[in-house]
Amino acid sequence: MSIPHLTASSINIPHGFFSRKGGTSTGIYASLNAGPGSNDNPDHVAANRAACANALKASPKRLVTLYQIHSSTVIETNASWNGEPPKADGVVTTTPGLMLGILTADCMPFLFADLKAGVIGAAHAGWRGALGGENEEGGVIENTITKMISLGASTQNIVAALGPCLRQPNFEVGDDLVDAFLTKHPEADRFFAPGVSKEKRQFDLAGFGHWRLAEIGVTKLHDTGICTLGEKQHYFSYRATKRANEPDYGRNLSAIVLPE
Repeated sequence: MSIPHLTASSINIPHGFFSRKGGTSTGIYASLNAGPGSNDNPDHVAANRAACANALKASPKRLVTLYQIHSSTVIETNASWNGEPPKADGVVTTTPGLMLGILTADCMPFLFADLKAGVIGAAHAGWRGALGGENEEGGVIENTITKMISLGASTQNIVAALGPCLRQPNFEVGDDLVDAFLTKHPEADRFFAPGVSKEKRQFDLAGFGHWRLAEIGVTKLHDTGICTLGEKQHYFSYRATKRANEPDYGRNLSAIVLPE
């Protein structure tokens, strides 16, 4: 039976935002944990990843995920990894049949496609990756688009989709994070609402992601609008795990395939 997943109506190739439902893992990882970096049974993780690949009619051997490090680093690939995956948070390809995947548990999973140019991409954007370093002009969202453009894509033809992630008002942050964003993007003040206490602000990370895409000319965006913490029964959430004092957490898979 195919694993259920969310799709964006604007992306007309196989893709999906998978939930935590429909897999083989048990306990705190129940049940579709796709994260090799977790302490889950590796056989269960492999079976879950294979089920997701099969749902998108792709070969499990051609599912590519990254060693994510909350960076703005984006790489290009034309094949699945032979051994340890590279450390990066965005990946693009022009290779048909390759399944690009992103693993999240509150961060933003973005999927991108320019079917005219035959280029697809995927990005893992937590607040660090979305902001980028002090000396970097852009974060992982902008860098993924730039890498796609280098392969022939155009901002006018790129379609983007944003999956389930931590959203306002559940994303409370301190003044240090606010200062980091406003130092680099003074206009970003509108993405921070008052928090429950004076020491906290509520961050609209998804809104920030929308804005960064629009600023670089990508206006075709589908957003699922789902909050991982707000729907923790359906999606893995790092913050939900911390609140429950659990020792580890599963990862949601978001993936896209360029048809052969």
